Amino acid sequence: MSDRTIWITGASSGIGEALAVRFAQEGARLVLSARRESELERVAERCRDKGLGADQILVLSLDVTDWDALPGAVQAVLNRFGHIDLLINNAGVSQRSLCVDTDMEVYRQLMEVDVMGQIALTKAVLPQMLERGAGHIAVTASVAGKVGAPLRTGYCAAKHAVMGFFDALRAEVENQGVYVSTIVPGFIRTDIARNALSGDGQAFGQEDEDIAGGMDVNECAEVVVTGLNAKKREIPVGKGKEMAALWVKRVAPEALFRLAKARA
Repeated sequence: MSDRTIWITGASSGIGEALAVRFAQEGARLVLSARRESELERVAERCRDKGLGADQILVLSLDVTDWDALPGAVQAVLNRFGHIDLLINNAGVSQRSLCVDTDMEVYRQLMEVDVMGQIALTKAVLPQMLERGAGHIAVTASVAGKVGAPLRTGYCAAKHAVMGFFDALRAEVENQGVYVSTIVPGFIRTDIARNALSGDGQAFGQEDEDIAGGMDVNECAEVVVTGLNAKKREIPVGKGKEMAALWVKRVAPEALFRLAKARA
């Protein structure tokens, strides 16, 4: 990824931050986006510590649900770096609540952030990639995009939608030189559970056992970067039993449904 322009959303923490630092080691030009500019500046400093110059990093505060702001953000990146080689749609929010206890507004927010925001930014970036006949678009999906899990009805719905959209997009654009990768993490040690939405829309505010026992986020970033460098269409990443669920869903779905019921 040396000398390539990589735009990462959700870059202020977790997988996004780890990817930014990892790409900095390869000498990429980085665009770091999220809502919290102060945290983006902290991540940018970590990237500079890896050897990137100030002219190789653009901190671009962005809310992916503000669709009107996206064309201007794309233009800001193009003005700075000329083109975008890789867009990693990593912004997102999770959920920890039973369906019966979840407000409809929470479902709306999950869809707006995890699905519509990813689609809107992709649509804003895609034309310049098609015009160049080159580019790579990735999205952080989830094992929850293939497997239903309790306390995550909205999150699973959003991630299933993300998988469907980007798989279909790949079929449309791959012959035009634009690659599409879906990143499929299992449990990764980040603050995703603490920041997840409860049924009333408040932050869940707690760690959960699965996340605490998950893969280290830097190990996750290494797997993802290797997959993106190889232009893999789908990049599973994780180390726990949830990764086996991807295989069980294909070969024995009834067994998986029983396991999910037991977890509830």
